[in-house]
Amino acid sequence: MKTEQTCSTSTCDTGSDHKSATSQKAAIVILSDPQSGSKDEALGRVFNALAAAYDFKQRGDDVTVQFQGAGTRWLGELVQPNHPAHDLYKQVEDTIAGLSCGCADVFGGTEEAQACGMDLITDNAVPGTTGLPSLASMIDDGRSVITF
Repeated sequence: MKTEQTCSTSTCDTGSDHKSATSQKAAIVILSDPQSGSKDEALGRVFNALAAAYDFKQRGDDVTVQFQGAGTRWLGELVQPNHPAHDLYKQVEDTIAGLSCGCADVFGGTEEAQACGMDLITDNAVPGTTGLPSLASMIDDGRSVITF
């Protein structure tokens, strides 16, 4: 029988089945392009981003995922049941804040976001765009920003 150990430091020698004493706040930003020349690298990045979100979620931490840049193209692929990362995507779907509206306009993804009911994020009114997510606001909120 495994026992849950609460640790107050960043390292713990009691094993991996424990929760930290303090909750973490993380923002995972997916920038990788599913249409890049290296599909294996792009898939590896999105898979590891989703796996990180899963890890935070399983620990009970506050995690949010968003797609920016060419990463806005991922949604149309991840919703496909035969995609290799689909099952993982479904596990963390509730942590996805949405897609950068301005990036989705440029790189694609607006239609897929709307079809899936995902938000198009516009809280950073960058001139010449329809708006992007604000990384500064995420940091002000105490989040560690992790990019893939």
